[in-house]
Amino acid sequence: MQLIDGKKTAEEIRHELAKEVENMKMQGEKVPHLAAVLLGNDGASETYVANKAKACEQVGFRSTVLKFDASITEGFLLDQVKSLNNNSDIDGFIVQLPLPAHISEQKVIEAIDPRKDVDGFHPVNIGRTLLGMPSFVSATPYGIIELIKRYNIETQGKHCVVIGRSNIVGRPVSVLMSLKNYPGDATVTVCHSRTRNMEEITRQADILIAAIGIPGFVKGNMVKDGVVVIDVGTTRVPSEQTKSGFKLKGDVDFDEVAPKASYITPVPGGVGPMTIVSLLKNTFLAARGEIYK
Repeated sequence: MQLIDGKKTAEEIRHELAKEVENMKMQGEKVPHLAAVLLGNDGASETYVANKAKACEQVGFRSTVLKFDASITEGFLLDQVKSLNNNSDIDGFIVQLPLPAHISEQKVIEAIDPRKDVDGFHPVNIGRTLLGMPSFVSATPYGIIELIKRYNIETQGKHCVVIGRSNIVGRPVSVLMSLKNYPGDATVTVCHSRTRNMEEITRQADILIAAIGIPGFVKGNMVKDGVVVIDVGTTRVPSEQTKSGFKLKGDVDFDEVAPKASYITPVPGGVGPMTIVSLLKNTFLAARGEIYK
């Protein structure tokens, strides 16, 4: 069994991006600039946005955070999105989700210029991904694909089972794994809350991607020997062993599944660190104009 070290891989990618940015500076080019829009005082969202700003600093990107009260109107937020769309100094931006209940997330996502949609949530980018065209792929699926690639995990002809069908992870990663590409060319099955006989399906998986949001859901009896396991879950569970009073737990029961796996991502330290660095890669591509040429 080999651990897939997302923390180490993310550090390697940050180093690669930092070198690219240094070269851009030496050639007198504008460095990438990422903006984030944050509403309210949600602790998890604030931490995530702060980590994005810190990551930008580490690789030499510029970053801007626009913070507004959660009570702002939908119209005000859409005006901010329009302003960012028209700001040539901003290469890419995100609107941190979730949004307050009175604001339509879908309306805001669709208002973002697809050329600056580095979160990869706009229908245009999702459609281009589906067609195998150059696109901004949402960060977590992008990170998963990058881990598979950098660990040289064979995917062609393999049976990939994805547990979860969210628009952010399950659906896009199932598409990416089925595309005529590497990583890709897999036969993909998507399981979800209405799937019958799920254990029979997961035991057929050569590659299992768990993104269902239920800690410890995948047990040892649900996988076969030699399976590659990608655990996307990051649920906070109470813990008396940590100062914070909680710990992160994945969708996979690591102690049961790891002995049977050929490769497996830990939680934390697996897929998680790849999410922000994938956002940075999208921002770099946006700055270079390498998606919408």
